[in-house]
Amino acid sequence: MGDTKTAWHLRYAGCFGAEVNAGCGTRSAESRKLLFVISAPNVYIALGSNLGDSIGLLNRAMARLQEFSDQPLLKSSLWQTTPVDCPPGSPMFANAAVSLIPRPEETPESLLEKLQGLEREFGRQPKLVSNESRPLDLDLIAFGMQTRSTPQLTLPHSRAHQRRFVLQPLSELAPELILPGQTKPVRELLSALDTDELLRRL
Repeated sequence: MGDTKTAWHLRYAGCFGAEVNAGCGTRSAESRKLLFVISAPNVYIALGSNLGDSIGLLNRAMARLQEFSDQPLLKSSLWQTTPVDCPPGSPMFANAAVSLIPRPEETPESLLEKLQGLEREFGRQPKLVSNESRPLDLDLIAFGMQTRSTPQLTLPHSRAHQRRFVLQPLSELAPELILPGQTKPVRELLSALDTDELLRRL
């Protein structure tokens, strides 16, 4: 049933919004965009902040992330979370996750550059200490089913499946998502997680 429905949408997208010949050989810009949206990968990004007005920073960052999406952004709740592997005395974090549909020309590498630029725009400095406090942290969790293992980028994020502060907001957006390399969906990874992290919905 699902395959039939998908095929119908693809046929419809191929013939939508333009005069076509019998073989549906001509496509308008609208039909090409619709076809892309149907086949485009979902991108998942985790957001964090524990320096400054964290709630305001995350809300502003999500508004800016909309600029990178071809469709309306999907946003999780905001969560207050305890620091994980951070220097002693680190403040509590505010965390969230978003899902976007990337522009047709976007790649994981080009999106990573934009995310890092946005972090700098929001005041993030080159880190001196691992996991130190920062006004904005943007982690590319997954880019469809693509994988990467380079010094610059690991996809999916190497620790996403071990972090409650990632899985909790992500489960609001895509509870049935199975990250590349995993065998269980996000909701099951979350329920099986054994950590001392404390989360509170903001």
